[in-house]
Amino acid sequence: MYDYLSQVTADNNVTLAVTPNKVIVEEGEKTCSIHVGDDGSEERVSLSDSSIFYCILIWTRKNESDAGTIMDFYHNAGYGNGNTESFKWTHPTDGHSYVVRFDGPLDRHLIATNTVVFSFPKVRLRVLGYV
Repeated sequence: MYDYLSQVTADNNVTLAVTPNKVIVEEGEKTCSIHVGDDGSEERVSLSDSSIFYCILIWTRKNESDAGTIMDFYHNAGYGNGNTESFKWTHPTDGHSYVVRFDGPLDRHLIATNTVVFSFPKVRLRVLGYV
C-alpha cells in the first residue's frame, strides 16, 4: 500500500496503538465506471489514477483497557468520531504508519464475563495515506 499512497496529515494527531491480532484483508481498488451494453459488451472508464485501500482487522481476547481504547477511538470526537475523523495507525506487519478512518460501524463482543474479555471481530479501516 505504502508505495501507492501519498503523505497526508491526520485530522487528529493520535495513534491507535492497540495491535490487532490479525490483519485479515488488505483491499485495494481503483475508481471506475463500467457500462454494459445490451449485447453484453463493456466500456470501462477510469475515474481516477489514485488507489483506494482498506484494512480489515480482528482484535480477539482484549482486556477492558484495550477494548476501552478501541471504543474511544471510534466514539470520541477527538479521535475517530465514528467514521468521520482520521487518525494514525501503524500496520503490524509492514511497519509503516498510515492515516486511517473507520469505514463502518464498530462491533464489540463480550466473550468472557468472569475476567471481562472483549473481541472486535471485524473492523474495517479506510487508508487515506501515510504519515
